[in-house]
Amino acid sequence: MFPHFNSMKTYYRPIPHNDAARPAEALALAGGWCWFTHVERLSRSEQPDIVPVADVPAEVLDRMTAPRGDVAGLAMHAPQIMGILNVTPDSFSDGGQFNAPEAAIARVQEMQAQGATMIDIGGESTRPGSNYVEIAEETARTAPVIEAVAPKISAPISIDTRKAPVAAAALEAGASLLNDVSGFTFDADHAPLAAKHGVPVCVMHAQGDPATMQDDPSYDDVLLDVFDFLEAQVQMLERLGLARDQIVVDPGIGFGKTLDHNLALLARISLFHSLGCPILLGASRKRFIGTIADVTEAQERAPGSIAVALQSVSQGVQFLRVHDVAETRQALSLWAAATKGVF
Repeated sequence: MFPHFNSMKTYYRPIPHNDAARPAEALALAGGWCWFTHVERLSRSEQPDIVPVADVPAEVLDRMTAPRGDVAGLAMHAPQIMGILNVTPDSFSDGGQFNAPEAAIARVQEMQAQGATMIDIGGESTRPGSNYVEIAEETARTAPVIEAVAPKISAPISIDTRKAPVAAAALEAGASLLNDVSGFTFDADHAPLAAKHGVPVCVMHAQGDPATMQDDPSYDDVLLDVFDFLEAQVQMLERLGLARDQIVVDPGIGFGKTLDHNLALLARISLFHSLGCPILLGASRKRFIGTIADVTEAQERAPGSIAVALQSVSQGVQFLRVHDVAETRQALSLWAAATKGVF
């Protein structure tokens, strides 16, 4: 599902800064830690150029600068760490390790102690080449674990699923955010379920189904194509009654993208601030990191994952979905202190 391309459409990407010396006229980006004075103006028909914020339409500038509301009780004026818990036999990095409720409880308590402020629980692997999991099986994997984990931690839980029945069971078990890797295109009942319960959501871009998404992904312009898809899905969710700042957007690194596609999105991920939504990055341990760093084993990709995370935080990304919680928290703490020049 992709919107029709509009060759005349203009896109505005804030150019974020974190320097301790901030000009008086600088604007805060999304009410957070970055500031900007200029934007990159993009289109499908002309070369990019850089213009001052005075040249940005008021509605777009308002969305870039508006402070984001709390999401599941988490403030958006500082980066948040979403710890990953896969209760699957075949996830690419940690499949089969935390399927039992006792193991899951121990792991989420460990991640919260390490600095995770949200836990993302998924019961269907979406690694490239993975197969569909039946609703009953996915529910059986996730709902009991959420029910067991929720009373043991203070961090909110998100359910990573494409399917409304799985999400409904997860909400009943104690989840408080719906994270859909299909961007609410797989199951027509999923978005209305979120609206009915009034819960925040994460809408992710993916080209194709996990089983085939890496076969031959192609785009007219990956950055603008992904933006148009997310914009259309945000508008759809708004029409159902969800508030824009309760819709987290995720460009879907690695989901129907080549290495070059991933890097193009990462280099200009701040474009998505002009949607007026919090942004989530899910790049932890992914294949492109191993390719660039020449690291075959996913579990050995923490340094590369952290480098990508910090680059994205420097562009104002609010959520980091990660496997290596303690290492990411330490890196964020040092990045913030060194950037501000104070502790």
